[in-house]
Amino acid sequence: MSNVTMYCTAVCPYCIRAEMLLKQRGVAEIEKIRVDSHPEQRAVMMERTGRRTVPQIYINGTHVGGYDDLAALDRANGLIPLLNS
Repeated sequence: MSNVTMYCTAVCPYCIRAEMLLKQRGVAEIEKIRVDSHPEQRAVMMERTGRRTVPQIYINGTHVGGYDDLAALDRANGLIPLLNS
């Protein structure tokens, strides 16, 4: 089972799309870190990723990036192997 962590907010459409794509690819559980509910987590996210925007997605400890990065990885047939690693 893959370990997926996603920094997100409640109303972010890209966060919702990322979650939908991950679930379509068989991810049953996503650890969500809400930066809108816990503003101190945004600073942690920015330090970890060097980015300010959500979502920021980690799969099995690898920083994938945001939704566009996740979708590009999926189109390049790299998402499933990463989820299975």
